[in-house]
Order: sequence, then C-alpha cells, then structure tokens
Amino acid sequence: MPPNFDQEPLLLTPFKLRSVTLPNRMVLSPMQMYKAKDGLPTDWHVQHLAKFAVGGFGCVFTEALCVDAAGRNTYGDMGVWSDDFVPALRKIAELLRSCGAVPAAQLHHCGPKSARQRPWEGYGPLGAADAERGDPAWQPLAPSDNAKAVGWHRPKKMTESDIAQVVEQFAAGARRCARAGFDMLEVHAAHGYLIHSFLSPLGNELGGRYGGSLENRMRFALEIAEAVRANWPEEKPLSFRLSCVDDSGNDSEGWQMKDTLVLARELKKRGVDIIDCSSGGIGLPPTARIVARSPMFQVPYAGQIRRECEGIPTMAVGLIRTAQEAESVLARGMADLVAIAREALFDPNWALKAAVELGGIDKFSAVWPPSYGWWLYRRARSLALAEQA
Repeated sequence: MPPNFDQEPLLLTPFKLRSVTLPNRMVLSPMQMYKAKDGLPTDWHVQHLAKFAVGGFGCVFTEALCVDAAGRNTYGDMGVWSDDFVPALRKIAELLRSCGAVPAAQLHHCGPKSARQRPWEGYGPLGAADAERGDPAWQPLAPSDNAKAVGWHRPKKMTESDIAQVVEQFAAGARRCARAGFDMLEVHAAHGYLIHSFLSPLGNELGGRYGGSLENRMRFALEIAEAVRANWPEEKPLSFRLSCVDDSGNDSEGWQMKDTLVLARELKKRGVDIIDCSSGGIGLPPTARIVARSPMFQVPYAGQIRRECEGIPTMAVGLIRTAQEAESVLARGMADLVAIAREALFDPNWALKAAVELGGIDKFSAVWPPSYGWWLYRRARSLALAEQA
C-alpha cells in the first residue's frame, strides 16, 4: 500500500517516557564496535555516533558500557567502571543532544562470554597468541563453573559476595551515566551475557537464593533493576533489554516467553519503563551466527509483552530493514519504538530517508537538517517537474 502523505506516519510522531520526549519512534540500537582504548571511547566513536543523530534517529544509544573491566567481552569494549570515563562520555552525550537526538547509554556485564577476541580476530576465547600481543585472558564470572560453548574459558561460579559486588557496579555505572548527561539508560540482560545467564536454567547452576526456581533466577536481574533505578534520575527513563526466549532449539527447555512476561511485570514494579525485546544467546553469540532469519523475526515478542503486560511499552528489534516495515510494527500495535542496527550501519541516514519515504518530499524541509534539506527538496521538486513535463 502506498504511503498516505496527508497523514503523519506513526514512525515520525514523538514518544514520551517519564519527562523525556523522543522526537520520533526511531532508535539507534546499541552496537559493539570493539574499538575502545582501555575502555575509553575515541574520536572514532564520536563521529560514528554523531552520524546517526544527524541522520535523524530520535534516540541514539552508545554501544554497551561494561560496568567492570572483567566484564568486558573483548579488550575493545567501552566501559563505565571508572569516574575517569565520565568526561569522554559527556562529550558524546552533549554532541548527540546538540544534533537533535536523545542521548542514551547501555550498561553491560558479559559474564560467561568475557575474555574473547574481537570478531575479526576470530571471536573465540583469548589464547596464547593473544597474550603474546598484549591481550592476556582472564577468568569470567558466571552462575556456573561450566563453559557453555566448547573452548570457552571456564568461569568462576559466583558467590553471593560476587553478586552483591556486581549489583553495586551497575549502580555505580548508572550514577556515572547520569553525571555524563545521558537522558535514557538501558540494562543489557540478553544474549547469554551475565544477567541472562542467571535468568536461564540453561546458564544458571547456582543453588540457594539465586538459582533453581524462576523467582530465584530472577532475583539478580531485579536487584540490578532496583539498584540502577535508585541511582538513575527519577525523571529519566530506564529500559531493560531481554532475550525473550533462549531459542535453544528446544522450546520446552530454557528461558521461555511465559517467563519473560512474569519478569516484565516485576521489572515494571521496580521502575523499568520499557522492555527492549530480543532473543537467544545462551551458548553461541546470537549476532555472530549466520542462520536463517526472516525479516522482523523478533517483533512478535514485543507485541506479546505489549498486549499481555498492561502499561508496559516495548521496543522492537531484529531485521527491521525498511521504513514500511518499521511503520507496520507501530501501526499493528506491536511496539512503541523501533530500534535499527545493521541497516543504520549500511545507511546512517536511514531515519531521514524513512521520513521522506513515508511523509513525502516536504519532509526534506521539515525533518532534515536545513543545510541538507534545502538542497534536497529543490532537487526532488526539479525531478518531479521534469517527470510531469
């Protein structure tokens, strides 16, 4: 169906969470670039993220910021485990805001997937050759002392003291992100990383208060939600990214959608404002595998949470490629926000182009930066006149 240029597309409408209003429903999803230096962003990260703010995304997330150096996936991960990182992160937040986007950050701990090579170096566990070039391995933390993939480093099974320390690291990360001036914060609790490994019975081999029953396996995630919310400004929104299902190949085992619905309701009670709906990751990394995936394959998870958990907005992710696909997610009531990742790497102006595709060439003047839109509107009008001649 062709777009109706007389009706404002839902994708271009504002969306408010607490006191923060996103100018549109298009979100730049957190994406690891593996180019940090000792956890710090460089000028490369500044230009990388600025492109998406200039490119029209209403909200731009940093890549995941690790709350502990030992919680990094690779030596190239960005961090927030020290006050020394705040000035560099503030520079990014201020730049994104000045370009019209809501600046957002994501807190992270890789847990059992820590101590790996960068993707283009193999994405396997750090080994002797990596140590020789200055990247020695370290022991990951996890709710199990079993490596969940062949060849991975054997984790240390966490004690309650370890758990309390990580909860405080997330709290400290939230305080630093607030000082850096971000307006939205997300906790990464998906993809087989530390929080997800607690949630899933496939990753959690603890006994006691943090293992076994669903209530116990959720305890760590909920304690982190409480700690982050208590250390994040009340007027600013908090998001949680979840793997809604383990996608282990056996629907009767692992973390399931019914568990996600219970967790989402409990997160809302603790001040979480929106659920970012992903899937998979126990074992092999979900984003690195090349497997058959259909467009918008994860959208139904966002739709089900939105339908069945009253008052909980959702963010849809996963192979959403075109403006028409993104608009259909909102039009069908499947989500409140649409997060774009790899399509944005392919085209940093994806959001601006979506505005024109859905709203017509007048959006060149209304939405695009004036320095661009003034010229592009005239070009579009000239081409239209030529076609009419």
